[in-house]
Amino acid sequence: MSLVESLKSAQKDAMRAKEKTKLGTIRMALAAIKQKEIDEQITLDDTAVLAVLTKMVKQRQDAAAQYDAADRDDLASKEREEIVVLENFLPQPLTDDELAALIDETMTATGASGMQDMGKVMGALKPKVQGRTDMGALSAKIKARLTA
Repeated sequence: MSLVESLKSAQKDAMRAKEKTKLGTIRMALAAIKQKEIDEQITLDDTAVLAVLTKMVKQRQDAAAQYDAADRDDLASKEREEIVVLENFLPQPLTDDELAALIDETMTATGASGMQDMGKVMGALKPKVQGRTDMGALSAKIKARLTA
Protein backbone atom coordinates (compact mmCIF):
# COMPACT_ATOMS: atom_id res chain seq x y z
CA MET A 1 0.00 0.00 0.00
CA SER A 2 1.42 3.39 -0.98
CA LEU A 3 1.77 6.22 1.48
CA VAL A 4 -1.06 8.21 -0.12
CA GLU A 5 -3.36 5.19 0.09
CA SER A 6 -2.54 4.71 3.77
CA LEU A 7 -3.23 8.43 4.37
CA LYS A 8 -6.61 8.11 2.68
CA SER A 9 -7.40 4.98 4.67
CA ALA A 10 -6.45 6.74 7.92
CA GLN A 11 -8.62 9.69 6.86
CA LYS A 12 -11.66 7.40 6.57
CA ASP A 13 -10.87 5.82 9.95
CA ALA A 14 -10.55 9.27 11.56
CA MET A 15 -13.90 10.29 10.06
CA ARG A 16 -15.60 7.20 11.46
CA ALA A 17 -14.01 7.70 14.89
CA LYS A 18 -14.79 11.45 14.83
CA GLU A 19 -11.18 12.37 15.64
CA LYS A 20 -11.11 16.03 14.60
CA THR A 21 -7.40 16.75 15.06
CA LYS A 22 -6.30 13.60 13.25
CA LEU A 23 -8.78 14.16 10.43
CA GLY A 24 -7.78 17.79 9.97
CA THR A 25 -4.08 16.96 9.95
CA ILE A 26 -4.48 14.15 7.41
CA ARG A 27 -6.61 16.38 5.20
CA MET A 28 -3.89 19.05 5.36
CA ALA A 29 -1.26 16.48 4.39
CA LEU A 30 -3.32 15.18 1.47
CA ALA A 31 -3.97 18.76 0.32
CA ALA A 32 -0.23 19.55 0.43
CA ILE A 33 0.54 16.41 -1.58
CA LYS A 34 -2.17 17.23 -4.13
CA GLN A 35 -0.92 20.83 -4.42
CA LYS A 36 2.62 19.65 -5.12
CA GLU A 37 1.31 17.21 -7.74
CA ILE A 38 -0.65 19.99 -9.45
CA ASP A 39 2.22 22.50 -9.26
CA GLU A 40 4.74 20.08 -10.75
CA GLN A 41 2.22 18.23 -12.97
CA ILE A 42 3.43 14.82 -11.79
CA THR A 43 2.21 12.00 -9.59
CA LEU A 44 4.32 11.84 -6.44
CA ASP A 45 5.95 8.57 -5.43
CA ASP A 46 6.42 7.52 -1.81
CA THR A 47 9.82 9.24 -1.57
CA ALA A 48 8.36 12.58 -2.66
CA VAL A 49 5.38 12.12 -0.33
CA LEU A 50 7.83 11.46 2.53
CA ALA A 51 9.59 14.73 1.68
CA VAL A 52 6.25 16.60 1.88
CA LEU A 53 5.36 15.00 5.23
CA THR A 54 8.85 15.67 6.62
CA LYS A 55 8.56 19.32 5.60
CA MET A 56 5.16 19.56 7.31
CA VAL A 57 6.59 18.10 10.54
CA LYS A 58 9.47 20.60 10.45
CA GLN A 59 7.05 23.49 9.91
CA ARG A 60 4.99 22.41 12.90
CA GLN A 61 8.08 22.04 15.09
CA ASP A 62 9.13 25.58 14.18
CA ALA A 63 5.63 26.91 14.83
CA ALA A 64 5.43 25.13 18.20
CA ALA A 65 8.75 26.66 19.24
CA GLN A 66 7.52 30.13 18.28
CA TYR A 67 4.24 29.62 20.16
CA ASP A 68 6.21 28.48 23.23
CA ALA A 69 8.33 31.64 23.04
CA ALA A 70 5.13 33.72 22.91
CA ASP A 71 3.55 31.83 25.86
CA ARG A 72 0.78 30.42 23.67
CA ASP A 73 0.70 26.91 25.10
CA ASP A 74 -2.71 26.17 23.58
CA LEU A 75 -1.45 26.71 20.03
CA ALA A 76 1.88 24.97 20.71
CA SER A 77 0.07 21.86 21.98
CA LYS A 78 -2.12 21.83 18.86
CA GLU A 79 1.01 21.88 16.68
CA ARG A 80 2.52 19.03 18.69
CA GLU A 81 -0.66 16.96 18.29
CA GLU A 82 -0.38 17.43 14.53
CA ILE A 83 3.28 16.38 14.64
CA VAL A 84 2.31 13.12 16.37
CA VAL A 85 -0.30 12.38 13.69
CA LEU A 86 2.14 13.10 10.84
CA GLU A 87 4.96 11.07 12.42
CA ASN A 88 2.72 7.98 12.34
CA PHE A 89 3.17 7.99 8.55
CA LEU A 90 6.95 8.50 8.60
CA PRO A 91 9.39 5.59 8.88
CA GLN A 92 11.15 4.93 12.17
CA PRO A 93 14.01 7.40 12.80
CA LEU A 94 17.55 6.12 12.48
CA THR A 95 19.61 5.63 15.63
CA ASP A 96 22.97 7.40 15.94
CA ASP A 97 24.79 4.09 15.40
CA GLU A 98 22.80 3.29 12.24
CA LEU A 99 23.42 6.79 10.93
CA ALA A 100 27.15 6.59 11.64
CA ALA A 101 27.34 3.23 9.84
CA LEU A 102 25.50 4.67 6.81
CA ILE A 103 27.81 7.69 6.71
CA ASP A 104 30.92 5.45 6.87
CA GLU A 105 29.54 3.14 4.19
CA THR A 106 28.67 6.05 1.88
CA MET A 107 32.02 7.77 2.39
CA THR A 108 33.79 4.54 1.46
CA ALA A 109 31.55 3.98 -1.58
CA THR A 110 32.03 7.53 -2.89
CA GLY A 111 35.71 7.72 -1.98
CA ALA A 112 35.14 10.91 0.01
CA SER A 113 38.27 12.28 1.61
CA GLY A 114 37.66 15.95 2.34
CA MET A 115 35.14 18.79 2.46
CA GLN A 116 35.12 19.01 -1.35
CA ASP A 117 33.26 15.66 -1.34
CA MET A 118 30.45 16.85 0.99
CA GLY A 119 27.95 17.14 -1.88
CA LYS A 120 28.70 13.63 -3.13
CA VAL A 121 28.14 12.10 0.29
CA MET A 122 24.93 14.09 0.98
CA GLY A 123 23.58 13.28 -2.49
CA ALA A 124 24.17 9.57 -2.02
CA LEU A 125 22.78 9.49 1.53
CA LYS A 126 19.67 11.64 1.08
CA PRO A 127 17.46 9.00 -0.62
CA LYS A 128 18.42 6.41 2.01
CA VAL A 129 17.59 8.57 5.03
CA GLN A 130 14.74 10.78 3.75
CA GLY A 131 12.17 11.18 6.50
CA ARG A 132 14.23 9.15 8.96
CA THR A 133 16.62 11.84 10.22
CA ASP A 134 17.04 15.60 10.38
CA MET A 135 19.02 16.67 7.31
CA GLY A 136 20.70 19.54 9.17
CA ALA A 137 22.01 17.18 11.83
CA LEU A 138 23.10 14.73 9.12
CA SER A 139 25.01 17.49 7.34
CA ALA A 140 26.78 18.44 10.57
CA LYS A 141 27.78 14.81 11.22
CA ILE A 142 29.14 14.39 7.70
CA LYS A 143 31.05 17.68 7.97
CA ALA A 144 32.58 16.59 11.28
CA ARG A 145 33.58 13.24 9.77
CA LEU A 146 35.13 14.84 6.67
CA THR A 147 37.15 17.42 8.60
CA ALA A 148 38.44 14.88 11.14
